[in-house]
Amino acid sequence: MTFILAQFASCIVRTIGVTSLAFISLQALAQDVYPNRPVVVVSPWAAGGPAEAIIRPIAEKLTQRLGQQFVVDSKGGANGTIGAAVVARAKADGYTLLFSHVGPIAISPSLPNKPPYDPIKDFAPITQIASGPTVLVVRSDFPAKNLKELVEFAKKNPGKVSYGSVGIGSTTHLAGATLARMTGTEMIHVPYRGSALINTDILGGQITSGFVNVAGVMALINDGKLRPIAVSTIKRSSVLPNVPSVAEMLPGFEVNSWYGLMAPANTPPAVIQKLNAQVLEILKMPDIVARMKDNGLEPEGTSPEVTAAGIKADIARWAVAIKAADIKE
Repeated sequence: MTFILAQFASCIVRTIGVTSLAFISLQALAQDVYPNRPVVVVSPWAAGGPAEAIIRPIAEKLTQRLGQQFVVDSKGGANGTIGAAVVARAKADGYTLLFSHVGPIAISPSLPNKPPYDPIKDFAPITQIASGPTVLVVRSDFPAKNLKELVEFAKKNPGKVSYGSVGIGSTTHLAGATLARMTGTEMIHVPYRGSALINTDILGGQITSGFVNVAGVMALINDGKLRPIAVSTIKRSSVLPNVPSVAEMLPGFEVNSWYGLMAPANTPPAVIQKLNAQVLEILKMPDIVARMKDNGLEPEGTSPEVTAAGIKADIARWAVAIKAADIKE
């Protein structure tokens, strides 16, 4: 009887060993053969917009390097949450990816109309592709020459400083609300339908300031019509190296309109790592770096672990900002 039990136990050990080896082999095989058919990269923004101009060249590079089509599929609407929800429900096999953004991933979960997904549980981060600084600008003849002077002006003139944004709950709105909260000043929020209108009304004197996309305002800065006060990311922008970050005066301030790449939760780790390695190499290519800079972005390229930690921190930060902005709907 003892002999039979020993033989049985030996068979179980061998079976477990074979199963483990088979699992490891399947993982290795998945890494070797992925992708073996086209991959869809969902962009949660409208076709033809600035986001598509960022992800499409990266998708083309992935196609060239991995030998399968990486197709950009634009599914805009509801501040990016419609496209993100499509990926959250997709099969976790690496063939449906999300061109992610701070809006639908880190901001929307704290807004009153919550998205139909959990940004932590429903996605597997691959990498942060780029940081997206905005720059706080005023008209060139405005009395304040820097952030300190702007804050002092706002304190001496409560309710006289206004800032434009591209909409309630946008990064440009929350940047202004966070600045007002951290400085104890009263600043009036004026929402617009687009950043071009913000620039026009700052120039015309209808509003005082605005956090706007760096690329979209560079011509006006270079022409001396608008004055850059500070950038919203922790680090200075390489496009505006002489303009300080808000955080240099107000430690902890960070508004980063980042872009990234994500997959549905439970996508095989081998696939995540393969995509991460490929994108990191692509982000070092001179033509991709140049395109990022032209769009006012800073190339990043982070590990899945670092990307995940950043998203968690961002969700907490934006929850505070949204509460400060008193967004009701």
